[in-house]
Amino acid sequence: MKTTIAVALLALALTGCGSAADKEAARDNDFAHSERRLDAAQTNATINCRDQAQCDQAWQLTKNYVTQHSEEPVIRADATSIESDVPGSSGHAVYSAARVAKGSGATITLYAQCRGMYGPEHAMGSEYDECVKKITTTQNGFALYLEQHTSAN
Repeated sequence: MKTTIAVALLALALTGCGSAADKEAARDNDFAHSERRLDAAQTNATINCRDQAQCDQAWQLTKNYVTQHSEEPVIRADATSIESDVPGSSGHAVYSAARVAKGSGATITLYAQCRGMYGPEHAMGSEYDECVKKITTTQNGFALYLEQHTSAN
């Protein structure tokens, strides 16, 4: 009887270890997938404009987009950069943008940061999942926003 109980307890302990390892592996896999989604969203948030007029219009629209989506106010905007204040609260996403001349046009890139997204050594922070959702949605919508609003004018 004692042997049966010991074997049963050992089996439960091993099952628990296996599921903990499985959970950790799943969490690591989810983190890697989310990081790839963030990289793709960053790529999607980079657009090229062809000439000064198109770039000026896209840049003004970019400022509007940053203002609408940042959870903190824009504190600086000039011909080459738009910056929101640093995130004040955990889970707050803020956006900034850069405009880099390229021939007669430019490349405009929307960047993001979110307080509480990462912990020490680039580990998942307490707000990671919520930040990923906010950032990927906003960055993936950037080019479409510019396209829709540029076409309308």
